[in-house]
Amino acid sequence: MPALDTIPLIPRDHLFGNPTRSQGKISPDGQWLSWLAPLDGVMNIWIAPRSDPDAAKPMTKADDRPIREHFWTPDSTAVGYIQDKGGDENFLLYRVDIASGEEVCLTPFENTRVMIVGSSQVDKQHILIGLNNRDPQWHDVHRLNLSTGALELVYENNAYAHFMADDTLTLRMAMAQNEAGGTDYFRVIDNVVEEEPFETTAMEDSMTTSPAGYTVDGSVLYWLDGRGRDTAALYAQDTASGERTLIAEDDRADIGGTLRHKQTGVVQAYSVTYLTTEWTAIDAEIGASFEWLGTQFDGEFGVMSRTDDDRTWIVWNDPVSGPIRTFIYDRDAGTLAPFYVTRPELEGAPLQPMNCVEITSRDGLTLPSYLTLAAGSDPAGSGRPAAPTPMVLLVHGGPWARDDYGYNPIHQMLANRGYSVLSVNFRGSTGFGKSFINASNKQWGLAMHDDLIDAVNWAVEQGIAPRDKVAIMGGSYGGYATLAGLAFTPDVFACGVDIVGPSNLETLLSTIPPYWAPMVKIFHERMGNPNTDEGLALLKAASPLYKAKDISKPLLIAQGANDPRVKQAESDQIVGAMKEAGIPVTYVLYPDEGHGFAKPDNSISFFAITENFLAETLGGRAEPLGDVLEPSTAEIVEGADHVNGL
Repeated sequence: MPALDTIPLIPRDHLFGNPTRSQGKISPDGQWLSWLAPLDGVMNIWIAPRSDPDAAKPMTKADDRPIREHFWTPDSTAVGYIQDKGGDENFLLYRVDIASGEEVCLTPFENTRVMIVGSSQVDKQHILIGLNNRDPQWHDVHRLNLSTGALELVYENNAYAHFMADDTLTLRMAMAQNEAGGTDYFRVIDNVVEEEPFETTAMEDSMTTSPAGYTVDGSVLYWLDGRGRDTAALYAQDTASGERTLIAEDDRADIGGTLRHKQTGVVQAYSVTYLTTEWTAIDAEIGASFEWLGTQFDGEFGVMSRTDDDRTWIVWNDPVSGPIRTFIYDRDAGTLAPFYVTRPELEGAPLQPMNCVEITSRDGLTLPSYLTLAAGSDPAGSGRPAAPTPMVLLVHGGPWARDDYGYNPIHQMLANRGYSVLSVNFRGSTGFGKSFINASNKQWGLAMHDDLIDAVNWAVEQGIAPRDKVAIMGGSYGGYATLAGLAFTPDVFACGVDIVGPSNLETLLSTIPPYWAPMVKIFHERMGNPNTDEGLALLKAASPLYKAKDISKPLLIAQGANDPRVKQAESDQIVGAMKEAGIPVTYVLYPDEGHGFAKPDNSISFFAITENFLAETLGGRAEPLGDVLEPSTAEIVEGADHVNGL
């Protein structure tokens, strides 16, 4: 393997700019292909006839904020998408007619966030949606006519966090958080919620147990269920008798996704993701398709979209060290037709493999993790560098989420710049069973942080990184972990990069979005209850703000001004405390972003600042800043002189 200085620098915009195409789908009737692609530099929805993929045309004209997801209406006459304003997460629902091109906002309300409650294989003209336009805390259920936009109130809601409907768009279930921090599940009959729950979970099961939908005829309710066990298993419950049948289980990890029969809703396959994702087919024909696809690809693959007759699939393939490719799979002919390459500019680029590793915490937990080595550092291909290289500990958000195996643009940029990158599923990460999640209860800044320190020590002991050349970086909870790393363990990390991370857990919990209020008990039980003396003390002790004076290493902070989850005040507070203590900090504010970066120009500018910031402390290489900030909205509030070229 060549030395780093002979390996081409991958341009930032190849990693963080607009993809050429993404999110390919096929219409339910199989007549149309759709995808997201740039129009005048902004991601929009495009379609083409399945019979003539080259006859593509844009269906939307977003000119500021990119469209990031889209869907087909069940009758294949329109495409839809949701969009917010400036990252405020008040998502509205839009429909674009295929024949006329007419675009309509189906939920034209201010300060409203739409949620999908149910769709149907039988009634393709309607869906059920939740709207919090009456009361921001509660979503009322409405029947929406997708063609006319007519809204009919089905249930005025003043008590329930979520609802579930069957294929007739009849409400069947309501869910509410209970006093223990778990969930109560209530039957709904004739739009009346029964007084007593028919199922309930304690707090310990709240993140590993949930209903997973009804069959089309409503006779079976599927559950992903961790009650009475550690990892969540897949069960089928007879809705008439209540009898439950175990379908699938795995001791290593929770059952994750399912593939359902398009017409009946019966589970045909299920997935488990421990280190990598493994699909197991129940249906023989699905199993044959999976087996054949497995012979065609290196790396991971999955199904993105299916026709109603299930004869055509849109399939993605992630080879990790190459750009993601998408194919049209004709199941009858047994053929794969290329659809698109998401980022063709990365073809032949020096992308690095990702290694799956297991790290043992100081108290014996196994932490499933992912390691990408610095480019040129592993000439033997052993999964370990020939000599230690600077390293970035990249911490995921949530914290009730997880890192996964696959192409990761941040891993690839950092590895290309000369850093090894380690992502750790610390305790509290989801997918590994309830004991792994519950080991994090009220452990922010404590055992959760210890896991990250243990991972750093492991990397040093394995010869992956030198002790004095490790950075910490992350977004949301990962941003919190960065602040905690520099404030609580100031000698461990050489520097930190915090993206929309909370600094004060008390103010974080007091400013959550109103539609999170029905679920606030879970935050109190898992983080600390600010309404009790003990809980408030716990939250303050875990808040980096109160130890800001102990930060001694370079820190870069990025914040979206419109973030509804982690308010701008979270970053302002710690920047203010550091300034008061005379501690240098670089603070970048994006006035048109929320909880992360949606606009590519902003993302590119931030990672440009990041790589030049890291180069000064860790000694890696960086693409010069140049004029990268000009197309972005970045405001350098503090510390421009701490980043080369800024």
